[in-house]
Amino acid sequence: MKPIRPTAAFVSLDDIAHNLNAFRSLLPAETELMAVVKADAYGHGAVDVARHVLSAGANRLAVAVVDEAIELRRSQIGAPILILGHTAPDMADLVARFGLSAAVMEPDFALALSDAGVRNNRRVKVHLKVDTGMNRLGVRPHEAIGFAEFVNNLPALDLEGVFTHFASADAPDLTAARHQLGRFLNVCEGLASRGLRLVRHAANTAAIISLPESHLDMVRLGIGMYGLYPSRHMAGCLGLRPAMSLRSHISMVKWIDDGERVGYGGTFVAQGPRRIATVPVGYADGYSRQMSNRGRAIVSGTVVPLVGMVCMDQLMLDVTEVDCRPYDEVTLLGSSANAALSADDLADIIGTINYEVTSSLGPRVPRIYMRKNREVAGRSLLGRWD
Repeated sequence: MKPIRPTAAFVSLDDIAHNLNAFRSLLPAETELMAVVKADAYGHGAVDVARHVLSAGANRLAVAVVDEAIELRRSQIGAPILILGHTAPDMADLVARFGLSAAVMEPDFALALSDAGVRNNRRVKVHLKVDTGMNRLGVRPHEAIGFAEFVNNLPALDLEGVFTHFASADAPDLTAARHQLGRFLNVCEGLASRGLRLVRHAANTAAIISLPESHLDMVRLGIGMYGLYPSRHMAGCLGLRPAMSLRSHISMVKWIDDGERVGYGGTFVAQGPRRIATVPVGYADGYSRQMSNRGRAIVSGTVVPLVGMVCMDQLMLDVTEVDCRPYDEVTLLGSSANAALSADDLADIIGTINYEVTSSLGPRVPRIYMRKNREVAGRSLLGRWD
């Protein structure tokens, strides 16, 4: 069933393919591209995005947790899927049963995963995570070779890859990133000297752009695939196209008098008569409450201010200067006529990053997928449709 709600996120599959090809053009022909679809593809919808990017040339997929990978498998996606994050030993059986690959970084999980592989009569591919300076997850470089040999000797594991993650490849100064890469390459050389020639991957979106020496055997393309840049100083360098827009409509319009207040707590006070439009979007949809009295939207091609507190299910706009009526379209993210509000614009208002703006959109916001400006598929709480 198609969604009943007027509020929806529209996702251009053509723009995602364009962005993927823009990054592919930077890579050597032999370098694989792993599409990162964690966090519901950064809010864009993991299943539909995964299917599309695999058809557009991605070689593999990556997620953060087991549940995300199982969702893809249950949607008949058979491509290699790597779980990038930490996986607890009690999840090992799921990794083996669903034919997933996992990051390994501690003996207990490696042992549990090998045992699960034996029980399920399957060999499980694993990638060694090396912490070269992020100080988050992974084995330290001086521990990596010994741990890799331990993993490689377990009966049901295939040590396929080795990877690290950059902490600041999106910074103008790449000194720290290059230091991390040097530490990682030293580990890779040590592994190769012991006969372990693995798929090496380090580059995220930022490093694909700024650090070509980090492309190695495979890259992990995340935020850039969705048309967003990892930092402002990179903006525009590849002609990326933001794939998502968030739209709703006006549910009610009313005039209020001078001195009247709007919303919970009465935080907005009208300075003269004002025309207020209510829109059925709120913080339960992932539209941040920090936008209260600060956010903006586009109505009738004009950017208008958000007034009052963002509610759980609704927000209010000052449309005094705009010719509009109930059921007119409201753009909260994206472009309309000659006006635009980007994920970076929204992020700046509330002091966050574009990653959070899109990935925060909740499941009750339908995702509608577009190709050649036509709706081709969608997903809502009522189900999926094609």
